Amino acid sequence: MPIEFYNPPSAILASGTKEGVELGGTKLLVSIDEHHNLYSEGIIFSELSWGAFYQEEGLEDQIDTFETKEYDSIRDDPEALVSAIVEGIYNILNKKRIFYGIFDFEVDAFLNQNTVIPGLRLDYKIINKLLDAHKRTRDGELFPRILSTAKGNKKIRIEFQGSKRVNLHLNGTKLEDYADILRLAKGFATGIVCSSTGVANLYIMSDNIIYQEDVIPELYIDDDNLMIIEMGIERELLFPISWFRIDLGIKSLETLELWEKIKDNPKLVKALEYYERYIISLVHKKFQGRVETIGTDVGDDFDQLTLEERRQALRDMAEAIRKLTDEYKK
Repeated sequence: MPIEFYNPPSAILASGTKEGVELGGTKLLVSIDEHHNLYSEGIIFSELSWGAFYQEEGLEDQIDTFETKEYDSIRDDPEALVSAIVEGIYNILNKKRIFYGIFDFEVDAFLNQNTVIPGLRLDYKIINKLLDAHKRTRDGELFPRILSTAKGNKKIRIEFQGSKRVNLHLNGTKLEDYADILRLAKGFATGIVCSSTGVANLYIMSDNIIYQEDVIPELYIDDDNLMIIEMGIERELLFPISWFRIDLGIKSLETLELWEKIKDNPKLVKALEYYERYIISLVHKKFQGRVETIGTDVGDDFDQLTLEERRQALRDMAEAIRKLTDEYKK
């Protein structure tokens, strides 16, 4: 089911023609609202260039010159990075959203023999098929227009595809559900963005996302998803755009290159503490209703606990609910 992504990065909209292609990438902070819509909460870097092809016969698919179209980067600037994260967190709190994760989109027109996304390994034959498909798309100027505007905000419709899509399209109907899932989430998903009429499809090729501690999942390749992409490309229903990687949850901040330098910054620590209290209150709200249905009011006692005690109480509460649910099903 498609969801809306507001203020999407340029890289997910990249295209090309016979004369050249857009190349580059974007890394950004992303949040989620109660309707599962996604929002850009700050750009870590965005680099987009126009790669013009040689005009000589036999060299038409080789890049001759580069022209920078967009450049904005704070990934090597600790102070600017802290400011962006803090601003994003406070905006999430004010808008009543949840920190969803960090998105990476890399656009290389599939000209490389290897994927440019860490954690994803595909056979070179598959990449060659993506390269050929991208060439046919740009030669025929077939890239679908998927960007629209609503109340002054740019947005696209996206849809996660694959056997593990539930790891990215989260189960739930309320903000409290997403808070409960994402507070423990860690790991990443990687894959290929293919556009179709009106929608950017994010085909998940591999992931190691987990929602519990002390579990180390194995990476995999979703061969069924690859087959679907190949069929869609052959029928000119899908048009490959870029690679993607999504690091999920607030723990995704730890994947930033400068994390060790910025993690003790007082402004960042304070913002993360506010955010954690916000998440704990949402999760408490979710489980409180379930506990009260069996005759226990935990509200007053919970309010008196320290932050660490609240975390443990929520873990205990969640485990108790799961056990009661298992017993009920029996």
